Amino acid sequence: MKNYVWYLFAAFAEIGGCFAFWARFRLNKSFLWIAPGVIALACFAFALTKVDSTLAGRAYAAYGGVYIVASLVWLWGVEKTRPDRWDLLGAAICLVGSLVILCGPRSSRPL
Repeated sequence: MKNYVWYLFAAFAEIGGCFAFWARFRLNKSFLWIAPGVIALACFAFALTKVDSTLAGRAYAAYGGVYIVASLVWLWGVEKTRPDRWDLLGAAICLVGSLVILCGPRSSRPL
């Protein structure tokens, strides 16, 4: 469960940081939007180091499902666009994949 708290923090930091750049370059907001964007992206990177995984690639792969769900929450909450059933189905599939990666049994030998 602790991993998902860090993943959620990472997801919203990444989305917020990327949105700050989106606002600057796509919505023509002030260059001042870049500073909080950089800080948020640094928080995102830090949060992923807190995930309980010995391998970075596995932590990043499992994070993908959480990121997708958080992106749809952002879409709904910030951009005021309700996700449709295909968004929700796709997110559910990805979240199940994330759980398989995080919680799947591991053998002591590689492939």
